[in-house]
Amino acid sequence: MPSLQEPSWYLYLVEQASGALYTGITRDVERRFAEHQANNHKTARSLRGKGPLKLVFSCPVLNHSQALKLEYQIKKLPRNKKLALIAGELDPLKLA
Repeated sequence: MPSLQEPSWYLYLVEQASGALYTGITRDVERRFAEHQANNHKTARSLRGKGPLKLVFSCPVLNHSQALKLEYQIKKLPRNKKLALIAGELDPLKLA
């Protein structure tokens, strides 16, 4: 069981070869990104065949509920705001 200070969930953004951005949540960013890159049944359907993929952003969140809310908020953002998030110009935790 993780301690209270240790994040148990992460939000991440993956850039597709076309430049499109995919937003997801996971408990293990490295494992999930490797699953996306494997281009098999564990890859998100919207990422299959869209490689090469590039992990462009990740941030820790403390629980699943916060991760879901943040993922929803980021998916609604226009591309320029997502790019500002990636560049560190926007605080993701102020979105949820």
